[in-house]
Amino acid sequence: MTAQRVDAHCHCGAVHIRATLPQGLNDVARCDCSFCRRRGAAAVTAIAAETEVIKGADNLTLYSFGTHTAQHYFCKTCGIYTHHQRRSDPTQCGVNLGCIDGVNPRDHDPVRWTDGVNHVSDK
Repeated sequence: MTAQRVDAHCHCGAVHIRATLPQGLNDVARCDCSFCRRRGAAAVTAIAAETEVIKGADNLTLYSFGTHTAQHYFCKTCGIYTHHQRRSDPTQCGVNLGCIDGVNPRDHDPVRWTDGVNHVSDK
């Protein structure tokens, strides 16, 4: 499997990120933790050290809760979730599939679910 470099934007265009996806678009998933199931966006895995905000870092707002390991980023203007640092593996980010240029999340159905309810950090 070949890594893929992608660009992603929020809805209004104020935030632009670039990320490396080690598995390309082959690991699309949704999480059912208390936050992600409400957010609802499908995400793909990116390497945290290779995820950069190209434009709009000052326009991002951060949401964190519980263990504060996961760091969820949203555009302050349009409210779109762009990416997050993962609790399950802080060396990874999840990138909102719907923000990636040229990608329609519908093309990746059915999307698998990951178990965020029974996370090891909560034990």
